[in-house]
Amino acid sequence: MGCHKIILLSIGIAVGALLVITGGILIAYGNETVHNTIKKEGVIEEGTLAYENWVQTGSPVYRQFWLFDVKNPSEIMNSSAKPVLEQKGPYTYRVRYLPKSNVEVNDNYTVSYLQPYSAIFEPNMSVGSERDKLTALNLAAAAAPSLVHPALHFMVNRILKKLNASLFQTRTVEELLWGYEDPILKQMQSKDPITGIFYPYNGTADGYYNVFTGKDDISKVGIIDRWRNKKKLPFWNDTYCDMINGTDGSSFPPFVHNEKKIYFFSSDICRSIYAEYEQKKSLKGIRVHRFVIPAMALASNVENPDNHCYCKDMMITKNCTFAGILGISSCKEGKPIYISLPHFLYASDELVNSIDGMRPNKEEHETFLDVEPVTGFSLRIAKRIQINLMFKPSEKIEILHKIKEPTYFPLVWLNETATIDDETARRFRVSLVIPMTALGIVQLTLICVGSLFSISCAIALCMTSRSK
Repeated sequence: MGCHKIILLSIGIAVGALLVITGGILIAYGNETVHNTIKKEGVIEEGTLAYENWVQTGSPVYRQFWLFDVKNPSEIMNSSAKPVLEQKGPYTYRVRYLPKSNVEVNDNYTVSYLQPYSAIFEPNMSVGSERDKLTALNLAAAAAPSLVHPALHFMVNRILKKLNASLFQTRTVEELLWGYEDPILKQMQSKDPITGIFYPYNGTADGYYNVFTGKDDISKVGIIDRWRNKKKLPFWNDTYCDMINGTDGSSFPPFVHNEKKIYFFSSDICRSIYAEYEQKKSLKGIRVHRFVIPAMALASNVENPDNHCYCKDMMITKNCTFAGILGISSCKEGKPIYISLPHFLYASDELVNSIDGMRPNKEEHETFLDVEPVTGFSLRIAKRIQINLMFKPSEKIEILHKIKEPTYFPLVWLNETATIDDETARRFRVSLVIPMTALGIVQLTLICVGSLFSISCAIALCMTSRSK
């Protein structure tokens, strides 16, 4: 009887070991299956899941705008008072609903395309009408000192006086965002007298993109090879700052690691930038990793030497010590436009305190991307940017006589959001999450049960042998 028991326990140990080995084999097989599926379906090529989501965004993308209403325009001009601003919004538009156009496969490894710009007003998601009026900075008058040589400021002043123009004006939301005929530009016989914060927009594009399809190397899928047919940016006159790094942010190469930064290029800010892992999140039953743009990415070159080449005017930025603000005039036809996060989040205190009405808040104003780590798809994004126009004193332009120092004046901040819709999330769970979870449960069960069975039988065998 004892010998028979020993045989049974030995068989039990072997069975348990077999279960553990099977679980281990399933781990290797499962990982290989997932990798092969991603390598197949993650390629930007007609017929793949990645191509469907790449050529046209399946989930709706919205841009919310908060414009700044100026409460003390006379005091600013007459006594250089601190600007008092009140944000109004959101005014919401549906964007990026048009598919990519001029798609052309250049070879087996890259594809080029245009992303048409388009915007449709969504009244049900807005606080008011596009015809709402507010007091805002006079774009042409404020930018003139930076666009015109100082020797010609007297001519600008003559035109402003003739038109009885002020540093501030009352305009509708639609005019400020998308453009209006400006009397100053018309008087100056400009080739295009229309101006606006985002003019021109509808029917335009920011240039041709050329990206890797991932067919030869899935770790390069979606990464930008060229923009406007150039491998480097022409804006910063520096090897580092002119690099075009990463993707466009809508997706990243699969198998995203928390320890590594993810890079993306944005033509809105005329540069590449990175985001760092912050935490895990659950989005409609899908595990995602949240990446955020950190303060260091926008720090002054005193704190982050890598940013030295983004500072183009040492006088205005006080020897490049200002943090959280980026001058992009070199890619905006010389216009004194400065980009920051909303309400000057992560910016120098001097910038935040120079405007009454700035209340930076990380939760409301940071830019983040929720990335599914296996596929690299961005399932939820919130791209938040504030657009500021800098104006400065001018002895020859009367409306700027009493301005004491350069002022970074907020015009609008936007929140471009997209979240995976319910149906796409369901298909994502069915095709990826559920199979992976089930496979993981089977693997873990086999290993745990096998280990427990083997250990139990081994202990019983030892006890039986010792008793015998």
